[in-house]
Amino acid sequence: MPKVTLEEAIHGPAHLHNGQPYDYLIVGAGFAGSVIAERLAQGLGQNVLVIDRRDHIAGNAFDCEDEAGVMIHRYGPHIFHTNAQRIVDYLSRFTEWRPYEHRVLAQVDNQLVPIPINLTTLNTLFGLSMDEEQAQAFLAARAEPVADIRNSEDVVINQIGRDLYEKFFRGYTRKQWGVDPSALDKSVTSRVPTRTNSDDRYFTDTFQMMPAQGYTQMFERILDHPRIDLLLATDFNSVRDRVQYKQLIYCGPIDEFFDFCYGKLPYRSLRFQHETLPQAQLQDVAVVNFPDPAVPYTRITEYKHLTGQVHALTSISYEFPCAEGEPYYPIPQPENAELYRRYNTLADNTPGVTFLGRLGTYKYYNMDQVIGQALALYQRIERERHDSPQADELEAR
Repeated sequence: MPKVTLEEAIHGPAHLHNGQPYDYLIVGAGFAGSVIAERLAQGLGQNVLVIDRRDHIAGNAFDCEDEAGVMIHRYGPHIFHTNAQRIVDYLSRFTEWRPYEHRVLAQVDNQLVPIPINLTTLNTLFGLSMDEEQAQAFLAARAEPVADIRNSEDVVINQIGRDLYEKFFRGYTRKQWGVDPSALDKSVTSRVPTRTNSDDRYFTDTFQMMPAQGYTQMFERILDHPRIDLLLATDFNSVRDRVQYKQLIYCGPIDEFFDFCYGKLPYRSLRFQHETLPQAQLQDVAVVNFPDPAVPYTRITEYKHLTGQVHALTSISYEFPCAEGEPYYPIPQPENAELYRRYNTLADNTPGVTFLGRLGTYKYYNMDQVIGQALALYQRIERERHDSPQADELEAR
């Protein structure tokens, strides 16, 4: 993974320096860009230039030590979980793992209770001692059936009723997305289940763990290939007409690529307030949510739970969703989906460019889904390359 300057990149792959074009220019050094870069370099022997406008690799999964020496996730907590063995097998080539099952508490009615809602949550909030069967009946009695479920509010009220919707979902969702749940696609709250057993894990995936030495080190290993050049702190517009390349894989915002010709695709952004505290631990779990609309932040993350680091101090982040800033979450509303479709039509008619990842395809993905998308793209490229007449001609030589 030679780190190169723009002037060096202009002269072609660092290991060649012969003025030949790169086979691929990849915009974005997060999961999507890094995985496809590794596959193209290792699997097909392609010469790849990866650029990123940030001064580091790993995208939003970037982790590092803060000034106190505590390992933090600069862009909020990233927890790896998946049901896909092939994703685990792929990443395990670049990292060892530490077991970790994510648990989250929510501050509701001046109490800390598990979220997603489970048996413990219900018994604690309502001063009951129900079993699983009684909890099912309890929720069924509170549910308000919605004949036509059209939005995120409908999903929750249909399942557990308005009282729990107000306690857990409405305030949090309004802070997170800047709109009422009734204005959001039903997929948003459908992601958060309600349980009637005492399982307090946030995820129930088969594989739940964290890179033992952190995400950044894993990315360093993914990109550690002589055919991959890396150019950081570089915007795509500064290289698109100066660096020679045959194919482009663009993992940035699709609307930005087309100069916002149809208008901007809306995103929610995040602002983080990082603090180091003179104590070993603050919270019982990594993340505590605050659904109360009077609390300006959505959650507090304490990173040592995620990393397993032993340190005399602890570092936390307060998370404030906002309308402006780095694009984090595509806003799932029908008018935004329609706007994306217009950009996607442009993309389909733009030769030599493939759009990849959350920003490139305007869709919220978990980390394993992004990796899966990148691996699927590689398989398609590999298949097309194998089936092309040029490939047959090369094999015959």
